[in-house]
Amino acid sequence: MRADAAGKRGSRRKAAANNGGRGSGGSSGGGFGKNGGGSGGSGKSSKQPSAFWRWFKRLFFWGTALTLIGLLFVAVSVGFAAQSIPNFHDLKATQNAQTIVVRARDGSEIVEIGPSFGEWLSHDDIPENMTNAMIAVEDRRFHSHFGIDPIRLTGAIIEGVTGARSRLGGTSTITQQLARNVFLNNNRTLDRKAREAVLAMALEWKFSKEQILELYLNKVYFGGGAYGIDSASRKFFSHPATQLNVAEASIIAGLVKAPSRYSPTADVDAAVGRAKVVLRLMREQGYITQEQASVNVDAVKLKKERGQNSVRYFTDWALPQLDLLLPETFEPIEVWTTLDTGMQRAATASIQANTPGGAQGALVSMDRDGAILALVGGTDYVETNFNRATQAMRQPGSSFKLFVYLAALEAGYRPEDKVTDKQITIDGWTPRNSSGRYSGEMSLRTAFAFSVNTVAAQLGSDVGLGSVASMARRLGVTSAISAVPSMTLGSNEVRLIEMTRAFGTVSARGKSIEPYGITKVVTASGETIYQHKETPPKEVLPDYVAAGITDLLETAVESGTGKAAQIGRPVAGKTGTTSSNKDGYFVGFSSGITTGVWMGRDNNKKVSGLQGGRAPARAFAAYMRYAVKDRPVEEFITDIERPEWQRESDQDSNFDDPDDYYYIDEQGNLIEPGQAGRRDSEFGQDPSEEPAAPALPQVIRPNAPSIPEEDQAADDDFLEQAIGRPLAPDNPPAPAPAPAPAPN
Repeated sequence: MRADAAGKRGSRRKAAANNGGRGSGGSSGGGFGKNGGGSGGSGKSSKQPSAFWRWFKRLFFWGTALTLIGLLFVAVSVGFAAQSIPNFHDLKATQNAQTIVVRARDGSEIVEIGPSFGEWLSHDDIPENMTNAMIAVEDRRFHSHFGIDPIRLTGAIIEGVTGARSRLGGTSTITQQLARNVFLNNNRTLDRKAREAVLAMALEWKFSKEQILELYLNKVYFGGGAYGIDSASRKFFSHPATQLNVAEASIIAGLVKAPSRYSPTADVDAAVGRAKVVLRLMREQGYITQEQASVNVDAVKLKKERGQNSVRYFTDWALPQLDLLLPETFEPIEVWTTLDTGMQRAATASIQANTPGGAQGALVSMDRDGAILALVGGTDYVETNFNRATQAMRQPGSSFKLFVYLAALEAGYRPEDKVTDKQITIDGWTPRNSSGRYSGEMSLRTAFAFSVNTVAAQLGSDVGLGSVASMARRLGVTSAISAVPSMTLGSNEVRLIEMTRAFGTVSARGKSIEPYGITKVVTASGETIYQHKETPPKEVLPDYVAAGITDLLETAVESGTGKAAQIGRPVAGKTGTTSSNKDGYFVGFSSGITTGVWMGRDNNKKVSGLQGGRAPARAFAAYMRYAVKDRPVEEFITDIERPEWQRESDQDSNFDDPDDYYYIDEQGNLIEPGQAGRRDSEFGQDPSEEPAAPALPQVIRPNAPSIPEEDQAADDDFLEQAIGRPLAPDNPPAPAPAPAPAPN
């Protein structure tokens, strides 16, 4: 045994020696190894695995382990999710969003905002064409996958890696969409997508395919507030979903991808084009024949959109206020508003009938407490929902002179005071009258009635531009105001609702008003969760200032630029026109209702013939005739006793200017106010002055309060005692010639 072992060891040593000899010989003959052992080294390497295979085995092992752990985690997550998902009956009863019924002031329903669910259809009642169309376009492997579609997902990932697709989208199955619609939001995050996948698998675990389809088709959103196929069918085709044909089903199925883009009421061509894609996919997947796929979807009769009209302008303004007025609630609610449906129709008709072609019009009408009675933001809501009554920033033109004259009246001016229409320059700015002429001296009332620009500019400069801006702020203008000279003519951009509010404050005799549109909110269970409360108004204008500006505003309608706004009862208002007729304004009030009208183009281009005293004033009159028809005629209060500081007192008269009161001159003559500086006995014009331009007619309203003649400040007895001699008679005789001096 030992001999045999020794022999074997000897044989191995001999073989090793022979190998070493070959290696050495190889080395001398230019072999591979450094020590002539290249061949031997190669033999050793071939017996051990390479580094690549070692790492591959490790990755495979750990990858398999992690995959198993991940699958276990997913399975546990899906199990827990399935346990937490409500049962089928509860899911049927849940709604996806809040329904809001909006009511007018008389309680009538004017619009329903939010989801409309129609009738719930069981799987057996849903037309087969509808289920086939939805599966064909949204999830062709619906009946074979387990909530997510691995083939679809893998393809989308490959497209994302290769750059064929910019984002991982369009991979959601019908089950994933149901999970998102019922339990999640639409955020495009990996976390949300992961939770969506888990919930989808949980739904597949808990419910049958038929139940999932039933839930999906009764809950998916189709646009226009319609949730579920029955609501969509009634909205777009005026019949229940049980009557859907192939063409109609293809239109509805095509909406899911982009409800607003493919809505047949918004873009018929887009809806028809998408429906043809659905029909092609149904044919390719064997759901319909070639003949059925060639159906003419253009011939489908769509339900005519009833005039969503201008009511939506009002709701778009009023309903966002609920976020501030209400506690958080998802319960269906009824919102009672201030809107008068009759006035809203009249307002819509007046804007559509009087707005020049190619232009837009807007109207805001409010009651004396600020309640919005009618609101029109454009000529056609379906065409454009931009609200020009509450959002558009436009120049009000001369209607902004309201604040200039208010500041002047508060500073002491009176409607009868004399002002001069003449060319002026203020800080390098030279205002120009629309007529291009200057009319010389006139009353404040006349200047306002005929909207004389130079007078407004002078008044603004006199009382201070800051005072004008402050006056606008006091009356509710919140838009930015630049205190530059041109502001007196309405160069600042404001909103129509702000100007209407300001005029409404004048109508309320100087009391502040706050526009509002919601009176109360009631839940489906009958609980009132909001009730409008009137806040005590604050006096922002002295009563005599409100009376004075009302006098001027009434004159502007009776005999000035606003004649077209007359409605057969007292109206007070002001026109406004901007340069090149880009904007036309009229704002006024009568019988407690204040209404503002604006017209112009959205691109701010010129509108031929557009002036505030024309189309806007006519639209105002057309609406107001209806608005005030059931209200009593109200005469304006324009004669208010002025404050003490604007009336003279005897004890202060000695310190005033002699031109402002009666006084006795050095010769004992009684001098009347304003006559101390006369140039001659007839108070004629100074020959050095240039002749004045022809004046505008002086406007004196028939019902305007007359200016009483001033009473004599002191009686004759007092004056005789004061001067120590009898008073001269009113018409003294001609003086006798002076006698010749006596000789010395």
